Amino acid sequence: MRKRNTFIIIGLLLFSFILFISGKETVMIPKTKKAFTAGENIYYNIHNLYAEKKSKELDSIFSKYNKMGAFNGTVIYGEHGLEIFKNSYGYADIGEKIPLSTASAFQLASVSKMFTATAVMLLKEKGKLSYDDTITRYVPEFPNNRVTIRQLLTHRSGLANYIYLADEHWSTEKPINNEEMIDLFVKYKPECYFQPDKGFQYSNTNYALLGSVVERISGKAFNEFVKENIFDPAGMVNSFIYNLSDDTLVPPYVSAGIPGYQTRGGRLVKMQDNYLNGVMGDKGVYSTVEDLFRFNQALDNGILLDTEVLSEAFTPGSPDSKRRKDNYGFGWRIRNDMDSTVYHFGWWKGFRSYFIRDMKNEKVLIVLTNTTKGISSDLLWDIIRQDPREAELISVYENLSNEN
Repeated sequence: MRKRNTFIIIGLLLFSFILFISGKETVMIPKTKKAFTAGENIYYNIHNLYAEKKSKELDSIFSKYNKMGAFNGTVIYGEHGLEIFKNSYGYADIGEKIPLSTASAFQLASVSKMFTATAVMLLKEKGKLSYDDTITRYVPEFPNNRVTIRQLLTHRSGLANYIYLADEHWSTEKPINNEEMIDLFVKYKPECYFQPDKGFQYSNTNYALLGSVVERISGKAFNEFVKENIFDPAGMVNSFIYNLSDDTLVPPYVSAGIPGYQTRGGRLVKMQDNYLNGVMGDKGVYSTVEDLFRFNQALDNGILLDTEVLSEAFTPGSPDSKRRKDNYGFGWRIRNDMDSTVYHFGWWKGFRSYFIRDMKNEKVLIVLTNTTKGISSDLLWDIIRQDPREAELISVYENLSNEN
């Protein structure tokens, strides 16, 4: 009789899941623990069915936007450390009709900041710096001796944006690097937006200066430090930091990765290289969705940073800010209305990038595009938000896993 009841419960469980994947509104999942011990392969069968269903849904969404001309890029989605879906849509080189692949390297723009923050946290973990050190401890010539490393990480320094300073005082035909950016601050002493720690102002200056701090402490070029201490340990085999350190003149086009495109006059035009691409720390990382998924796994598994150290990256840096829909930690934006969800988006010279981590439900969604015309971020938030039926199914996963 017990064996017969076990098979009945297994049947009900699988029938419940069939209702789930068929889109029914009601999911009847038995809560009896005996069902979870009935067969050790049930968990994996359900996971495979769920992954197949989720994969088809996501492919349908991105295929639709690709056909509409609204998406040209790559996608990866994972749950509980497992890859659920990845695919590429459109072209790496639009003019030559060279197709994208999930191994195509895109400029991450401001998503690069999470790697800069990781580099700083690695130095902190090794006792090489303190977050409350002032920047002048490592860059003594810098004209503001009150700004701390923590204020740079959380965008609370109040420092002027170096991009506007360079646009005014630097030739766009000559690459500018981090040291030359610092020289501009020393020479022109631009007025601050506010006194340190008296407000929040997202500024590329903060992370460019952090890149310089990493260089000064480590004695290595920023791109070399990141490769040795982040990319290599995380297995990010197709990632690198693009910079113009070997160039005296700005080349016509970026010589690595794939090109970015901007819409002009109703058509997509390949973007030219830019003199600001010589500065590292605020942008410049080229990576693939596959490598970024590996980075996410490295964070989850403590490969790069101790869990306690990493948790500071996800702690709001402006706890007094209640008017904004998000906050900022160390290289990550923090959603105020979604529990334990952090993210960063980037936009630079023909590229858009999106990286979302739902840490509570162990989900990650990474989308990279090489056109300025792209999908709405609202679509990505809809994907990452949890379906009520999905939440119930996850509880089945957990129970099955605990019993088996």
